[in-house]
Amino acid sequence: PMETQCLALASWTRLAAGLAAATLRPDKQSMSNPDETIFALSSAPGRAAIAVIRVSGPAAPEAVRQLAGRLPAPRRAALMNLRDPATATLLDQALVLYFEAPLSETGEHIAEFQVHCGRAVIEAVLAALAKIPGCRPAEPGEFVHRAFVNGKLDLTAVEGLADLIDAETEAQRRQAVAVAAGHSARLYDGWRTRLIECQALVESAIDFSDEADVGDTAVAAADERAAALAAEITDHLTGTVRGEIIRSGFRVVITGPPNAGKSTLLNALARRDAAIVSAEAGTTRDAIEVHLDLDGLPVIVTDTAGIRETTGMIEQEGIRRTFDRARTADLVVWLEAPDASAPVPDNLIADGADLLKLATKTDLAAAGLGAAIAEPDLRISAITGDGLDALARAIVARARTRLGEGQDLVPISTRQSFHLKQAAGHLQRYLAGRHLDIELRAEELRIAADSLGRLTGKIDAEDVLDQIFSRFCIGK
Repeated sequence: PMETQCLALASWTRLAAGLAAATLRPDKQSMSNPDETIFALSSAPGRAAIAVIRVSGPAAPEAVRQLAGRLPAPRRAALMNLRDPATATLLDQALVLYFEAPLSETGEHIAEFQVHCGRAVIEAVLAALAKIPGCRPAEPGEFVHRAFVNGKLDLTAVEGLADLIDAETEAQRRQAVAVAAGHSARLYDGWRTRLIECQALVESAIDFSDEADVGDTAVAAADERAAALAAEITDHLTGTVRGEIIRSGFRVVITGPPNAGKSTLLNALARRDAAIVSAEAGTTRDAIEVHLDLDGLPVIVTDTAGIRETTGMIEQEGIRRTFDRARTADLVVWLEAPDASAPVPDNLIADGADLLKLATKTDLAAAGLGAAIAEPDLRISAITGDGLDALARAIVARARTRLGEGQDLVPISTRQSFHLKQAAGHLQRYLAGRHLDIELRAEELRIAADSLGRLTGKIDAEDVLDQIFSRFCIGK
């Protein structure tokens, strides 16, 4: 039919345009000129014993010669005097290392100066490097960008490296190390290879369309492989929530009636006065967050306004925010005390959300100063510390249940999840389009393969470079 022919023509037109865009892209400019040599302080600023200044690019060997007088043997540390190339003034005695391209982190010539960490020393060495022709200060993330351009890292490894630098807990470190080491890239590249094999089978069916037996066999084999691949990607995507919890934190919202001890509990967990504690009901009006490391897991605990009937507009807004936080939490901790008891509101938590009921101020109940709370999950006293360890263990247990026991890699960024969903969606459309012309189905496979290629940066990497590399500090 004419409609099908037009669709097929449009499909092949998009195919040709896509291939041209992916391979040529003459309008794209690299964020870093490889003919320039960059330098920066790569260690953290502040008082320390040693500071590391790195240089990367074609002029790195000359920079060492001008500052240190000679170039040490590659990959061998040498203790050398550094002098200003213009005045020959002694700047410092430093440990100098040289890494010859392509056997370096960036794939370029790299020099490292390990100098004493005095601000005046660092500024003098950086000023001396700026006097060398072809050398300039690095931009944020430019060293890692050059490593990517030279094939030392893929985009998933770059994102994993950024998360590794930001990691504050053991779980975050383990996940970031796995991704930075290339585990995700190997998984995604393997999927893309299998998808290209499916494309080859479909293309062979198109080429041998006059031989029905050959074409039918090839398409059937492609369908079987595509179905298995779609199932694997979909299963992998179910881990997105687990990955986000590890990356951003397991969210715990403390709520309950006024004066149930919410702010006191938050301070006890944080081991500092993070929230104002008062006997006056309704003291907490806005959400207060603290970040904790519980058994290697990142946990974000939020204190919220007490829930009660009120006519005050500010307190009403605080209670509305309490409900909003509770509905998006991984765990809602509901507090009741002998002198502040109320039932859990029916609309407090989203369907299927986790709820932990605590009886607080057990020291008051023990002293006979109020009625004991019936059937709580745990009893605690933030004043005496009774039950706090049990509460911490309960939070960790709920978090581990949410994360699952498996050690499977999970997509750890919104970008990765987006492209995986795109690939899975086009595979599903390919499988559902058995009634369509094979040329149209082949286009779905091509787009799915492009989506997987964008995960590691094999296709259209320039479109996301600025966003990814802006996360890094100068010198990395």
